[in-house]
Amino acid sequence: MARDTADGRFTRRDYLATGGALAAAGLLAGCSGSGDDTTRSTTDDTATTAGTTQRTTEDDAYTVSMEPVGDVTFDGVPETWFSYTGDYADMGVALGQADGLAAIGLPSRFGTHYYADLPGVSVDADSLTKLYQDGTGKEIFYEVDADVHVIDPNFMVNRLQWSQDDVDEIRENAAPFFGNTIFTRVYDWHDYRYYSLYEAFEKLADLFQERERYEAFKSYHDEVVADVQRRLPDTTPEMALLYPAGTPPDSFYPYLVGDGTAAKQWRDLGVDDALAAAGVTDAQAGGGTLDYEALLDIDPDAIAVRISGNVTEQYFQENVVAHMENHDVASQLTAVQDGRVFYGGLTYQGPIIHLYQLEMAARGLFPDVFGDEELFDRQRVADIVAGAT
Repeated sequence: MARDTADGRFTRRDYLATGGALAAAGLLAGCSGSGDDTTRSTTDDTATTAGTTQRTTEDDAYTVSMEPVGDVTFDGVPETWFSYTGDYADMGVALGQADGLAAIGLPSRFGTHYYADLPGVSVDADSLTKLYQDGTGKEIFYEVDADVHVIDPNFMVNRLQWSQDDVDEIRENAAPFFGNTIFTRVYDWHDYRYYSLYEAFEKLADLFQERERYEAFKSYHDEVVADVQRRLPDTTPEMALLYPAGTPPDSFYPYLVGDGTAAKQWRDLGVDDALAAAGVTDAQAGGGTLDYEALLDIDPDAIAVRISGNVTEQYFQENVVAHMENHDVASQLTAVQDGRVFYGGLTYQGPIIHLYQLEMAARGLFPDVFGDEELFDRQRVADIVAGAT
């Protein structure tokens, strides 16, 4: 049951929380069934369409399903929301929901700078509440007072040391959780369904009732990726994806080109993973750092260095490339000698940021093919965000 207010009325937040409470039993175990069929019911008729939204009343209420949270019922489209990671934040922006975004785990890891050349699209990262402040407590969820938390509750438990009681309290007293950890697939606690970038994006589109924007993005994404793949050479370099353990870097955290959304652009480009071939363990799965001696044993054809934040070409050249070129061991790496050390982008990407990072990855891996080309139409993306689909 929804909570009563002091005067006996139900608030909009109460209804939202009730929908989350309905999913409590399946919170950790996930949902049974595929969740791929949608039944929309009105007072006049019942129709089945693609998607995962189920109309539950004759008014505006609807139910959206996503593992591991199950069914979540809303009495209307959420007006305020936040995600912990930039992948879902970028999805919300793509769906025209930027004005309602209230907070983010770490603003520096949300690539809002990518929006700079999209006419009419912007997010002021400094205005977003920073959820991580030497940890993330429950109090900040109450302070932000959003209508929905686009976060996998299991992420809160397994990565941020919340208890299940903490999750239940926030879901029941503040607002529901709706999300699935998708950026990596190495966590042993994630024993329920994963979603691809566009599968998760479709779920968020159902949440915000923005099917038309989603369909437009999906269509354009498919068009761009197909065009890029059509131009790829027959041979692909073996690449290592690394994150600096310091600045300038003398060792790196290894990241494998796996199935998570963080590596989507590399999979789109058919990259061969030098680290995986060498049996290296992903840093997120407990793998240790690699120094230059270890990298020289692997000796990848190309090295992509992932760094959070708005990284300029000048910064990257001065703090990464030049240091490696002048290092006794790093300078022996084939990638360094061939000039194939390039910026690898951010970890968290939704549909907009992915297009930029696909473009950047294609240029870095295949400069003779793509040069400095813009591989997608900025105005067309801005138009989709604006609703001109």
